Amino acid sequence: MRRRSVLLAVPAGLVTLAGCGDDKSDKSKASDSSPSPSASGPSAAPAPKIVDGPLPAVTAGAKFGEKPTVAKGSGAPSKDLAVKTLLAGGGKTVAENDYVVANYLGQIWDSAKVFDNSYDRGTALVIQLAQGKIIDGWRYALTGKKAGSRVEMSVPPTWGYGTSGNSQAGIKGTDTLVFVVDVQDTFNAKSSAKGKVVPQDDAALPKVGTNTDGAAPSIEVPKSAAPTKLVANYVIEGDGEEVKETESVLVQYKGVLWDTGKEFDSSYNNGQLVSFGLSQVVKGWAQGLTGKKVGSRVMISIPPALGYGDNPPQGSGIEKDSVLVFSVDILAKM
Repeated sequence: MRRRSVLLAVPAGLVTLAGCGDDKSDKSKASDSSPSPSASGPSAAPAPKIVDGPLPAVTAGAKFGEKPTVAKGSGAPSKDLAVKTLLAGGGKTVAENDYVVANYLGQIWDSAKVFDNSYDRGTALVIQLAQGKIIDGWRYALTGKKAGSRVEMSVPPTWGYGTSGNSQAGIKGTDTLVFVVDVQDTFNAKSSAKGKVVPQDDAALPKVGTNTDGAAPSIEVPKSAAPTKLVANYVIEGDGEEVKETESVLVQYKGVLWDTGKEFDSSYNNGQLVSFGLSQVVKGWAQGLTGKKVGSRVMISIPPALGYGDNPPQGSGIEKDSVLVFSVDILAKM
């Protein structure tokens, strides 16, 4: 059984991978009632037959990354899943269960009513292509595509929101949906930081490995006394946007105890990436990652006051008043 992450400062589970909503007052927050492609529950639908049309034309915004304008559907839509690669990218190939970073626009076939798009929000969606996490139309249409591609799909109710539709978005249970998706990137359990290696010259601080092959980096803890204050240093400095304290992140991580060097938690061992809001984790993580760039690997040394203090998680192997050392790869903001 996969062990639950010990990082969370609250008893709730990890961040749910709901798509971004239309709350323009806070672009960094996800909405549980969003009309985006997040699934409302596991699907029991059979695998669709994938066909290449019909699909409405993109009449404006035809370049990758531009907000598209899509024509109204002509005639009856296919009862199968229609998928077409409008622009072929040359990046990594998307696999099922990957986390994809994508901009998208969704509208209803019959009316061309746009019910959601990420372009206006200015924030790409990061979501897992896993059953129950996202509508099946996306899961089947994007698997096998390459990052950098623009994909158009026509999704019948069976592989969309089902016969119940989505009342908030004005989607009926009989509506076929049209999406245009710009796949920016894709991540899986073998993903690593990507950037410039930063010298680790302070002998009094832990040394973290700089491998980027998807394997867990080494963490060598010195014999000296641990710092009494938070330390958060780049091991690999990425070139992405800086993380804000209000945002959520997708990461790989490994944690060890300063006193013994013993590992107590690792996403690498669990074989699954981890996502969470910085408001959900121990203060040392939140403060250590705030201001760091996406794509980076960060070494964080967390004193007890910003970790678990005298109340560590039961069964975690962490003693009271332990200093924690983490290597964290910031793969994406969510």
